[in-house]
Amino acid sequence: MPTWGEVALPAGGAPVTIPRDPARDAARDELLNPAYHRHDPSLLERATSWFWDQFSKALEGVGSATTGGTGLVLFAAVALVVGAAVWWRLGAPGRAARTSTALFAGEHARTADQHRAEARRLAAAGAWNDAVREQMRALVRALEERTLLDPRPGRTTDEAAAEAARALPAHAAALAEAARTFDAVAYGDRAADQAAYRLLGDLDQALERTRPVLAPTPEGAV
Repeated sequence: MPTWGEVALPAGGAPVTIPRDPARDAARDELLNPAYHRHDPSLLERATSWFWDQFSKALEGVGSATTGGTGLVLFAAVALVVGAAVWWRLGAPGRAARTSTALFAGEHARTADQHRAEARRLAAAGAWNDAVREQMRALVRALEERTLLDPRPGRTTDEAAAEAARALPAHAAALAEAARTFDAVAYGDRAADQAAYRLLGDLDQALERTRPVLAPTPEGAV
């Protein structure tokens, strides 16, 4: 068998000179044989390895005085990217649970007027968040008392607004806005103010003055 170089020793023993270029080409062709690369890492594996190498260097740089703030900045950037990806995938923590909370969860049954009185008391004290909650409860309870909504303890504000809009279509947009305002204050950590309280109070009064639209009677019904 030949050796890779300029001289080969065949089985007969007499040396045979092989030119340099053909020898180099033959060696390259031999190394390109797929049999030698069956266990090489894939492109994805190489990319993953490169990423973790860079990440490890960034972590080492955090505690190194010679790198200044570069390592810390890179580490913070990677952490932000990972956090953003988790946030995008899962959403705000607890958001789904909060927005599905029932309007009257844990509440003792009170009349609409009782909720209104409590809302006014809270508003006078400047407790706008609680005043908004009570005013929304007064609005929905009043619709239940008028039989425009069936009493249902587990109902959410969004459900109440959608159901009430069928009987009071002229106020559908205002009901939806009221539900969004309530959700933002009660579950979205938004600070309420007098304007939010007045929005719900004015809608409550407007609904009281509005006659509902009766559902059409099915044909043939007696």
